[in-house]
Amino acid sequence: MNSKARKITLVGMLCAMAYILVVLVRIPLVLFLEYEPKDVVITIGGLIGGPLTSFWVSLIVSWVEMLTISEDGLFGLIMNVLSSCSFACTAAWIYKKRRSLRGAVAGLLCGYAFMVATMLLWNDLIAPLYMGYPREAVEKLLLPAFLPFNLIKGGLNTAMTLLLYKPVITALRRAHLVESPPSARAGRLHFGVALASFLSLAALILLALFLRGIP
Repeated sequence: MNSKARKITLVGMLCAMAYILVVLVRIPLVLFLEYEPKDVVITIGGLIGGPLTSFWVSLIVSWVEMLTISEDGLFGLIMNVLSSCSFACTAAWIYKKRRSLRGAVAGLLCGYAFMVATMLLWNDLIAPLYMGYPREAVEKLLLPAFLPFNLIKGGLNTAMTLLLYKPVITALRRAHLVESPPSARAGRLHFGVALASFLSLAALILLALFLRGIP
C-alpha cells in the first residue's frame, strides 16, 4: 500500500471510530452539556499524521454528524470543528515540531488551554445564534457552565490521549497503516506519564460527578 492510499485509509478509519463514539458515548457533565470522546480519536490522528489529519477528520465527522444526528445544523458543525481543531490541531502542530514525549505532553497541554479559551469566546459569539438564547443569558452561563465543561472536557481528552496513543499506534503499525519508527524505543510511553494520566482522568471524572450534583 503506497503512502497516499495508507493515509486515506487511516483518515477513513479515524472518521469511522470518531463517529461511532459520537453516536454511542454521550456523557452529561454540566447542565445540558454532554461530553463525547471523539476528540481523543481526532487528536491521536493528528499526532500520527499531522494537524491537517486532525482537521479533515474533524470536518468530515462533524459534517456527517450534522446530516444524521445533530439538531444544531450548520452552527453545530462550526462549533464542533472549532472545538476539535483548537485542541487537536494545536497539539498535533506542536508535536510535529518536536516529536518526543515532552513535545506530545506540551502540545496536549497547549491544545487544552487554547481550546478552553477559544470556546469561551466562540460560545459567547455563536451560541446565542443556534441555542435561541439572548446573548445576556449565554454570557451568564460562560463561567458556571461553559468554563467548567470545557475544563473537564479538555482534561479528559488530554489524559485519555496520553493513555491510548501508544496502544492505538501499535495496532495501526501492525495493520501496516502507519510506518514503524526506525528505533523500537521511539514513542515509548513512560510509566509515570501513564500513571499521571490515569490519576488525572479519575480526578476529572470525580469533578464531573460532583458538578452534576450541584443544582
